[in-house]
Amino acid sequence: MTEGRIFSGMRPSGRLHLGNYFGALSNWVALQSQFAQCFFAVADVHALTTLQGTDQVAEIKPNTHEMVLDWLAAGMDPEHSVLFVQSQVPEVLVLNSLLSMSTPLGWLMRVPTFKEKVRQMGADEEHIPYGLVGYPVLQTADVILYKADRVPVGKDQVPHIEIMREIARRFNHLYGETFPEPQAMLTETPLIAGTDGAAKMSKSLDNQIELAAGPEETNKRIKRMVTDPQRQRKTDPGRPEVCNVYALHKIFNPDKLDDIYHGCVTAGIGCVDDKQTLADGINTYLSEFRERRLEFAAKPSYVDEVLADGAARAGAVARETIREVYDKMGLS
Repeated sequence: MTEGRIFSGMRPSGRLHLGNYFGALSNWVALQSQFAQCFFAVADVHALTTLQGTDQVAEIKPNTHEMVLDWLAAGMDPEHSVLFVQSQVPEVLVLNSLLSMSTPLGWLMRVPTFKEKVRQMGADEEHIPYGLVGYPVLQTADVILYKADRVPVGKDQVPHIEIMREIARRFNHLYGETFPEPQAMLTETPLIAGTDGAAKMSKSLDNQIELAAGPEETNKRIKRMVTDPQRQRKTDPGRPEVCNVYALHKIFNPDKLDDIYHGCVTAGIGCVDDKQTLADGINTYLSEFRERRLEFAAKPSYVDEVLADGAARAGAVARETIREVYDKMGLS
């Protein structure tokens, strides 16, 4: 096992899709066999920056349950990794408040994703939630509370790790060496476009293929996928290099790529048959995952037990960190 402590998390979005799996979850499963200490959190407090009001927050608990079922079915091992819900270790909120006392506002306003989120919300300064501005502080607290020194991320998340390092460095400068400066673990992940072929797979865009979907639902989703827009008839030659279906064949039907490519460019196969081949490949790839998920789902209390145990293990580490922080900051 490699020395070091891993931390990562996901907002509770419910059932995960192929983009979530190849973008993060499959990497988490692999990291378990490489690192002795891995912490993975359901970031339910982070979800409150966009989910507000009784109706919306009511989704958090069932979404957490569904997402953790996907984690377990994918191979996350609660005997090895610490799986827990962020809010069930309240020390993270304490550390978030204490770190905010020494984090300059200018640092937070410069975070690229903050500017993008404000643009998406169309909000003016008077209506931007404080929690959205302080999002990077809470992310930092998530990681350094457990003294994790490595965070698996894609390239687009590197700015978040840089500000984590700055916040930890500033605390260490002001109060004495306490926290490691987290390092980004860059992971190469395939871009999984949605069924529309125009954007990344996303539940909000309804262009996702969920891991837990049954074969029939998967088939329906694949049938509506956008292919080569210039191929109007079956007799028209296709262009695999611009076809989203072909991009997924590379993952799910690698042993059939040559035949699929040749059949497409010569109009030997049509898009309907091509999509069915992809659906069959995806359903075969996910068959064991889906069987395991059904087994876990048949034990109604199992997810709660896993998360309760994870919170207890994470809490023991968190309390030690907060005691050290209080001592360094002169608090009783």
